[in-house]
Amino acid sequence: MSKSQESFNKKEKEKKRLKKQQDKQLKKEERKANNEKGKGLDEMMAYIDEFGNITTTPPDANREVEEIDIEDIQISTLRKEEFEKENEGEVVVKKGVITFFNEAKGFGFIRDLKTQESIFVHINGLLSKVKENDIVTYDTTKGPKGLNAINVKLFSEL
Repeated sequence: MSKSQESFNKKEKEKKRLKKQQDKQLKKEERKANNEKGKGLDEMMAYIDEFGNITTTPPDANREVEEIDIEDIQISTLRKEEFEKENEGEVVVKKGVITFFNEAKGFGFIRDLKTQESIFVHINGLLSKVKENDIVTYDTTKGPKGLNAINVKLFSEL
């Protein structure tokens, strides 16, 4: 007597394959049953109220509408160059406090009084002799590692 060509392992693989096909067919039928295509236009419509919130209710037609002038709408902010051009002629004096200064090495740091930002200062950027905790005025320039203070002088010398 000869043995059957199908082994137990082959039968199990065939059962798994058939089970997978049946699951796939069931999922397909579920998707068809729950398909939301073909909705009416009213069900797909969304409205935005005056505060920018999305709602499903249409706006009230009897409500008074406030007219807005198109020129008053600002879509973006000014670029830095445009901002600087607008402020041309205005001399903006930056003030800060010397938080650290090493006279032997010739550098230190200024803490801006408005932004609390720490700015590097080199001895070549000084117009007057400074020490720690002095209030100074300065201009800034872009250096290789960030902002550098230049034209630094004591605030009392103005």
